[in-house]
Amino acid sequence: MKKTEPIEKTITEVILTDTKRGLAQAVSEVFEHFGGGGKFLRSSRDVYIKINGVGSEPYVYTDPEVLRQTILYFRGCGARKVFVMENCTQANFTRLVFQSTGYLRICKATGAVPVFLDETAAVPVFLEGLEEFIDISAFVLERLLEQRDENFYLSLPKLKTHSMSQVTLSIKNQFGLVHQKSRIADHNYRLHQKFADIYRLLRPDFALIDGLVATNHGHYPTTYNAGKCVVPMDILIGGPDPLATDVVGAALIGFGLTEVKHLDLCRATGIGQSDMSRINIINRLLFDERKQNFTCELLDDYPPDIEFFRGNERCCKEGCRRNTESIVEMIYRDHDGKGGFAILMGKGIDKQAVDNIKGRVHIAGSCAVQDYGVALLRRLGKRNVTMSPGCNDLALSTAGLCKQMGIHPLRLSRVGPVRSAALLITAKLKGSQANIVPLI
Repeated sequence: MKKTEPIEKTITEVILTDTKRGLAQAVSEVFEHFGGGGKFLRSSRDVYIKINGVGSEPYVYTDPEVLRQTILYFRGCGARKVFVMENCTQANFTRLVFQSTGYLRICKATGAVPVFLDETAAVPVFLEGLEEFIDISAFVLERLLEQRDENFYLSLPKLKTHSMSQVTLSIKNQFGLVHQKSRIADHNYRLHQKFADIYRLLRPDFALIDGLVATNHGHYPTTYNAGKCVVPMDILIGGPDPLATDVVGAALIGFGLTEVKHLDLCRATGIGQSDMSRINIINRLLFDERKQNFTCELLDDYPPDIEFFRGNERCCKEGCRRNTESIVEMIYRDHDGKGGFAILMGKGIDKQAVDNIKGRVHIAGSCAVQDYGVALLRRLGKRNVTMSPGCNDLALSTAGLCKQMGIHPLRLSRVGPVRSAALLITAKLKGSQANIVPLI
């Protein structure tokens, strides 16, 4: 009779390290606990790091010094090349984000190779759960799918809550492998399944979560409200099981497995450990000492003279609703944007209330556009109506809301307009497929 495997052999380990004693030491402690970085290098001896370079606003991206120390650590372990990959959020382009965050400087100083995934070709891959194709980077397909056994793939996200996906850790971080326009479809109630499908398609070899600071109230805290949203944690979380590492990271900021839909869906795939009772947290006292109870809900800090019309059907937090509301918060608080208009989102909006709208209006998402777009254009005129079709077209949402709030989109850039234009020209010449804000 075959022996039952002892339960201790099914235990997965996730380690927390204290960065107050030095960032280089903390990075080293994470990997050395699991046998050292050399153990993870594969035949090519190349390292592929997927950072969370969603944008260049403060507090939203992987800390550049965490990236630097991770690169230097693997250099010391004998890595041949280190690639730093990202395809930033819509309405932006990756070359600009690398410039404004300091990632380019870090890559140059350490000899790492920056990879702007939006400047690579798009190739379709099939997602089993959604039963549809999405476009991912051809670079990712070649290096991390076709040559999977040859290369070490590290996910390096930031510890954040997320207004659309509850948290954004290593599994959510993989959404940056998808080309921007392919993210718009299903950026709704089906979003979590998309994350789980991508994880089933491609699993990082290791997850290292940057917890120097964590964000409360969503993934795009305004500088104005940083005191309410940005919490120093001084911690790194790491492990070779990305699901287990994400489960621990989510628990550290107050979210159980079933509260984070994409983590629960990943549990159902059986790829990785999700049961906290079978996850051995190394340095458990550090976890208990710094545990928080965050929320992914926004502060709902908007101009008082914006009137929101939220439908009672398909007003998805994962798409048109929280996407729109977070942009409004950012433009209002960090760029002095004005109100004085209405916003429609979702299905099931009261027709009489819409008929009473006068002045200016932004229509967010295809549901509201289909129901009221034509009628409002006819009644209010093209000058007064902006629209963002799709479930989360950030470029059109940003453009429309900037117009309504009296802000030119170039003001949102952390790099001057001349430098931004030069970087955009270079990106376009290199083939960037970024879904950027229309500037004219």
